[in-house]
Amino acid sequence: MLAALLLWSQLFAQVQVTQPYAGVTYHDRWVTAPRRVHMHVAQIDLETPGLRFKVSPPGGDRETIRLSTLDFLQQERAQLAINGHYFLPFPSTDRTAWVIGLAASEGTVYSAFETPEQRYALVANAPAINIDRNNRATIVHRNPSQGDGLQVLEPVTLWNVVAGSSQIVTAGAPTLPRYRDQANVTALLEPGGPGNYSNEKAWGDVATARTAIGLSRDRRTLTLFTVDVRGGSEGMGLEGVARMLIDDYGVWDALNLDGGGSTSMALTDPVTGQASLVNSSSDNPAGRVVATSLAVFAPKKAP
Repeated sequence: MLAALLLWSQLFAQVQVTQPYAGVTYHDRWVTAPRRVHMHVAQIDLETPGLRFKVSPPGGDRETIRLSTLDFLQQERAQLAINGHYFLPFPSTDRTAWVIGLAASEGTVYSAFETPEQRYALVANAPAINIDRNNRATIVHRNPSQGDGLQVLEPVTLWNVVAGSSQIVTAGAPTLPRYRDQANVTALLEPGGPGNYSNEKAWGDVATARTAIGLSRDRRTLTLFTVDVRGGSEGMGLEGVARMLIDDYGVWDALNLDGGGSTSMALTDPVTGQASLVNSSSDNPAGRVVATSLAVFAPKKAP
């Protein structure tokens, strides 16, 4: 009995679940197998009254002015934020950036679907997630009949839009993109890149920091997911992220967002009002200066 109680206490200590704001459930979680990883997961009830979102707006001489996710959170006086799009130029100390993929901020669409340079990691015309002004969230896809890359197939109004490398969960199953070869002639990724990636050695298999965003089947719950590769955490590959989202967080559809040193989740303490980066950035303690972030504005819980 004592051994069982000790085991239970150890398991309990690996996850802390809190509700810092109305409609927001935050999981600070360690897992020890198959490797030791530290995750920060926020699940948001999209039907919460008073809830709203904002993606980094356009600005500067390119498409956005770069800010760390923590700085964006503080600038907007939001309660929660994660990093968003991949961007170019990278690496760079430039103040502005080009955003890769569809992007919109509060109804202003400022970046189109595209075929990225990094085809060894990012698929062409990667799906995006749109959160409209009524907090209805939908995975959206490029309308190929429109040449500007700014139109989607779904009958929605683009409001706040984030895109990543690919859709890693579709209809409750992992959907990691494969590399084009003789056996996969219609695959979405091109082999090569700095790691000479292929179906035998995929970019998505690398255990590193990851950021993902997902929706439940009823599209009522939005899940924001980060996993670290610093502070004792060993990172995850995309298949592990996809299965974790499905099995543990009830995610039905999910996108992989920019990861590695860009992975960031920032949170404002509901008691003190102090904002901080809750994950351990592999870029610097304050988090990488990124092209976009998604901010969540959540109301305080009722007394």
